[in-house]
Amino acid sequence: ELDRVLAAQLRMKFALHPNVEIIEGDVLAIDFGTLFGPKPGASRPGLVQAPEPVSVVGNLPYYITSEILLRLFEFRQNFKTIVIMVQKEVADRLAASPGSRDYGLLSATAQLYAKVEKLFTLPPGAFAPAPTVHSSVVRLVMSPQLESLRVEETAFVRFLKLSFGQKRKTLWNNLKTEYAADPLKEALQEAGVKPTVRAETLPLEKSAAIFRALAARNGSPPFSGK
Repeated sequence: ELDRVLAAQLRMKFALHPNVEIIEGDVLAIDFGTLFGPKPGASRPGLVQAPEPVSVVGNLPYYITSEILLRLFEFRQNFKTIVIMVQKEVADRLAASPGSRDYGLLSATAQLYAKVEKLFTLPPGAFAPAPTVHSSVVRLVMSPQLESLRVEETAFVRFLKLSFGQKRKTLWNNLKTEYAADPLKEALQEAGVKPTVRAETLPLEKSAAIFRALAARNGSPPFSGK
């Protein structure tokens, strides 16, 4: 909890619950790798003893939903499931399929790391005071595809951002800002993708195929794993 007053109120509310720990701080600055430690008695136990990946449950601040999710994905080895309440439009984007109106960079990034499922939607009247938007609960089961797609994480995420850079532009126009025309044309042909398509229509497998073909032509390995 970032708010000092609310953190103090929560400590009082849960004072009789020894299994509840209130952490005052910014979730975007939390090092989840040290927060969740190994079994008791280990050389470097964390604040929360968790020998297995844990579940995350939260009602996220809507204005930083994407930032929090990316932070959680960064420490995905600590988590098995993320169940969160977000604005309905964000939930639609998280769970969207390629080619649909809502599919975009957030969809592709989330689905790179997890299987996404919309559970249910709540109207504004379910809250007091009532917000101006509908809310949805989403479940993300960690299932990273980096190895099966044979891509290096940092470079591929950067490639996805470039692919979705300008929503109204074709994939060719977005990628040509970073790649020379000849290798880009060859990579698209190798992946079986027309230059006139938009990134919103491509499944992750096709985006990864283009990325690997470009990486090969640029002399950089597409995947850092074995």
